[in-house]
Amino acid sequence: MPENELDIHTTLPKNPRTQMTEVFAKVPLAQVLAQVGTVVEGRVIEKAPASLYVDLGLYGTGIVYGREYRDAVDIVRKVNLGDTLFAKVVDVDNDEGYIELSLREAGREQTWEKLLRLKKEGAIVTTKILEANRGGLIAELEGVRGFLPVSQLASDHYPRVEGGDKQKIYAELQKFVGRELSVKILDIDLNEEKLIVSEKEIEAKEIRDLLNRWQVNDVVEGEVSGVVDFGAFVKFKADPTETESPLVEGLVHISELDHKLIDDPRAIVKVGDAVRATIIGLEGGRVSLSLKRLKEDPWTTAGERYQKDALVEGTVTKLNPYGAFVRLDENIHGLAHVSQFGSEEQMRSALAVGQRSKFKILEIKPDEHRLALELVPEGSALTPTPTPES
Repeated sequence: MPENELDIHTTLPKNPRTQMTEVFAKVPLAQVLAQVGTVVEGRVIEKAPASLYVDLGLYGTGIVYGREYRDAVDIVRKVNLGDTLFAKVVDVDNDEGYIELSLREAGREQTWEKLLRLKKEGAIVTTKILEANRGGLIAELEGVRGFLPVSQLASDHYPRVEGGDKQKIYAELQKFVGRELSVKILDIDLNEEKLIVSEKEIEAKEIRDLLNRWQVNDVVEGEVSGVVDFGAFVKFKADPTETESPLVEGLVHISELDHKLIDDPRAIVKVGDAVRATIIGLEGGRVSLSLKRLKEDPWTTAGERYQKDALVEGTVTKLNPYGAFVRLDENIHGLAHVSQFGSEEQMRSALAVGQRSKFKILEIKPDEHRLALELVPEGSALTPTPTPES
């Protein structure tokens, strides 16, 4: 037998310390001792009531006992003599000369390695939802608890709750507990042992595949499928020439619903409305749409109706720390900046939402949809606002 080949089953004594002495004499130390934290492979050679012995080849004999045995009792029950398993070294030479092993720790390392591989491959995996909280869902993957944020839910699962009520959103999320969902691994933090998964990533790829025929500036016809505080969702056919074409969903942000200032998207659209929209963004499987770009822009004629230095009347619609929004007509709003009042407190003393007052136009820039106003004292004469017919 070559000098560098050892048959530990025939040439080494049973005592582990004697085994190690013999091995030290024949092979380099680095090949003999596994370092603490190393995951090693071995064959089960004995199962005792409270310990498990593993043949580690050149490393010697390993043992799983004490707390490590109790923590891995479910694993130990399933192994038989002669089975091969992986274990993590927790002590290279205990009082009896054995290498102490942890099956549970090795299993966790292998699990995280598998999760990292699945993330790298972009694999679609099935996860079971264990519980819900106000930020999303707690999922289980390969025995590891992960987090599925609300923002990473598929569009059909996103909780579209009136007014964005957090308690109602939580109630909607609880409906997923016990269900299985298909997800992709979005992020892994090994130091913190954190796992983030996403439904949206799967949907994004499917949408990208379906949207091959569409480009920015194309016009789609669809139906409003949901209305939320930040905008409206619209579903339309991926291929309008096919009767059974799958539907895809895009978002019309509140700023793209109409040219006029909007506080509540529900004032413009409601679920079930048939709409035409322009595609303004196709990125990462997300579709951004606009309704207002298919509407006539009232600001194109605003310069004809409102001129600098004119005195006009308007209704205060909103007070913010930086000023007061004032509606001059159905579509045109102006801003009276807070600096004109000295402070926000003084502005709120002079104006109130719903109040109709007189203002002077300080500046108007229709191309930028901007009109600056200044509150004028009561009794000032108003410059008549020209009508479209005049």
